[in-house]
Amino acid sequence: MPQPHPDSSGITVICAVVTVSDTRTFETDKSGQLIQQLLLGANHAVGAYTIIKDEPTQIQEQIENLGKSSNLDAVIFNGGTGIAPRDTTYDAIEKLLEKTLPGFGELFRFLSYQEIGSRAIASRAVAGVYQNKLIFSLPGSSNAVRLAMEKLILPELTHLVSQVSKEVK
Repeated sequence: MPQPHPDSSGITVICAVVTVSDTRTFETDKSGQLIQQLLLGANHAVGAYTIIKDEPTQIQEQIENLGKSSNLDAVIFNGGTGIAPRDTTYDAIEKLLEKTLPGFGELFRFLSYQEIGSRAIASRAVAGVYQNKLIFSLPGSSNAVRLAMEKLILPELTHLVSQVSKEVK
């Protein structure tokens, strides 16, 4: 797919990876590990990695703490984006976003529909900006993570970070 204008090459984006799960551990967190592998494979860096419970307060504290980190450009959450009672990631993050990127969720669901059919409507994947950092929230399945990372996040990460960090003139 042609891009409207070329991105600066050679920019390393420093990301935090946060898995939201009541059951996963560092050993069993395949999606969090996959995000890290894909970032590193694209010459980006992982500045932080953690697993937290699907509790709105913990999710909001995590995003607020990472928002204060001057060495991070983006935060990628995975897990808790469905509609089950314990899926609170979307609700916790959406309230804090200063700007949203509606196209991310729309395109993610469109691409998911092509892979899994109508079940894609249950995804509440979301992206936006908080404290001059890109925030992405993905479903917890490895297939969904791979789709979002390869088709949406990695192709646009450098461009989006450069847009967020532009100075107002």
